[in-house]
Amino acid sequence: MSGFLDLSVVLYHPDPDLLARSLDSIGAAAGRLAAGAGVRTRLWIIDNGAPPGSDAASNPFRPLFDRYAQENRPPVTLLAGHGNLGYGAGHNLAIRRGDAPYHLILNYDILLEPEALLAAWRYMEAHPATVLLTPKVFGPSGDQEFLCKRRPTVLDLGLRAFAPATVRRMFARRLDRYEMRDVTRDAVVTGLEQVSGAFMFFRRDALVRLGGFDDGYFLYFEDFDLSRRAGTLGDVAYVPEVRMVHFGGKAARKGGAHIRMFARSALRFFNTHGWRLL
Repeated sequence: MSGFLDLSVVLYHPDPDLLARSLDSIGAAAGRLAAGAGVRTRLWIIDNGAPPGSDAASNPFRPLFDRYAQENRPPVTLLAGHGNLGYGAGHNLAIRRGDAPYHLILNYDILLEPEALLAAWRYMEAHPATVLLTPKVFGPSGDQEFLCKRRPTVLDLGLRAFAPATVRRMFARRLDRYEMRDVTRDAVVTGLEQVSGAFMFFRRDALVRLGGFDDGYFLYFEDFDLSRRAGTLGDVAYVPEVRMVHFGGKAARKGGAHIRMFARSALRFFNTHGWRLL
């Protein structure tokens, strides 16, 4: 083994069946990375839903993690008992403990394709100016999801999150451009502004220089903030050879608490990176 990859996943009361499938896909991709490039993985699980003060040994998902480790994979390092710090702050716990040359930030509600980690590693090794890589993403139905974004306006976010379908159709061309549907298809795209936190394959030295996520974001926009800051250090690239399935949903479909978190994070984002209304 000649290389090493840290990979972190934050949990908050996950669906056990989807978590098990996700772990299986991560394990299969880690196996291909080891076979194809001699690279080991270390998996960090940060359980933000575990009761404050609880220990890793009593975690209800411990059997899943032990099963993962038994499949000739490295043991899972479980961090729990710290309470719900938020998505970015949870990942920061692992980022600050890791020491691999690359760090993959990952959602739990994903399924990696078997070649995903190997393709990401090879691209980063071949393109030293790239500090952050984002994949081609599909929804459960098999349709492509467009998670790379151009710099948003308040109108763009309002249309995507809250407008009824009839109104969104009126602004379809505008929203398609915001979601980069014109370019993020089957070719590599560089110079991206904003990418999704569901999969962020970072060069570690850049991630450390950035200080990881801004802990001031509890949920939403922490990925946009981090990827915009990453772009000041090097290239942010969309690489369609790296593929995964994503089961995530939109904030407006999750109830009032998520809408309020979305609004607070949007306010912080625009205050930091500049306001654009229309």
